[in-house]
Formats: sequence, structure tokens, C-alpha cells
Amino acid sequence: MMKQALVDEIEVLLRYNLDTTQEGIKVHHTASVDLISATKRLHEKGLVSQEDGGYLTDLGHEAAEHTQAALRILTSEN
Repeated sequence: MMKQALVDEIEVLLRYNLDTTQEGIKVHHTASVDLISATKRLHEKGLVSQEDGGYLTDLGHEAAEHTQAALRILTSEN
């Protein structure tokens, strides 16, 4: 997988609100082609419930938690 494709998938995971399981996302057809493709790949991997986003699966929630935690650590000022 190309590095940019992975970055695009991470960007999608960062958009999810982890404070609730009742809130999903929808990636509209007007979004960038890269973001649309990344969301479809996450669906194929079983991380999101729909090709255009939807809700995180259990595996997706875990991946999003780790992704968002890593971002907090990497962007924190010590």
C-alpha cells in the first residue's frame, strides 16, 4: 500500500467521534477521490459499516482509538 493511501485511511479514522457509538460519518460524493477511496478500503477491511462511512465496527473503533491516541501523543507539547 502506498504511504498516501495509509495517511488517507488514518484521516478518515480521525474524523470519528469516539465519545459515542451512535454517531457515524458520511463521506459524500463531493469529497476528494482519495478520501472516498480510503473509506471504501476501510469498509473492505471491516473497520466501518458502509462504503461511504457509516459507523465504526468493533475493530474500527479499536483502530480509531489507537490512531487518535497516537495523534494526541505526537502533537502534545512536553
